[in-house]
Amino acid sequence: MKKWIVAVVLLSGCMADEAPENMSAPINEPREAVQNPSEPLRVMRKEETGQYLADSAGMTLYYYRNDKKGVSACTNHCLEEWPPFYLGSSDVPEGFSKSDFGVITRPDTGEKQSTYKGYPLYYFSRDQVAGQTNGYSADNEWYTVNNAIERMAQAK
Repeated sequence: MKKWIVAVVLLSGCMADEAPENMSAPINEPREAVQNPSEPLRVMRKEETGQYLADSAGMTLYYYRNDKKGVSACTNHCLEEWPPFYLGSSDVPEGFSKSDFGVITRPDTGEKQSTYKGYPLYYFSRDQVAGQTNGYSADNEWYTVNNAIERMAQAK
């Protein structure tokens, strides 16, 4: 039996079909430069999250524990808080394999969304500047992309 160690950050988030509530930070509209980065992804590090994956602008990427490989469980109002991430290029950070990254087409919106080890990637709308990880452990369901996603993939 694997033990999961998770640092809990008291943060309100939203579940897949819940409307966001009790969130004090304004919603960050995705920027074109972030949606279509011209450089590869970056690996960043913070004490509470360890190493994690970010886009070329330093905006943190997340995965949702309720997703299944190749299928997003984040729909409707959830997408307002957790916009899908799409890399749009084949560049990946040093130390990562291109084969770990893929793309799905969301059946609900028709948009493309990048995946890591099969799991869809998201931004968190409350991250306002590069390096913020405000969505980390939201509802105990949202996490930064790091080795935790590998443990989750092995457990399923």
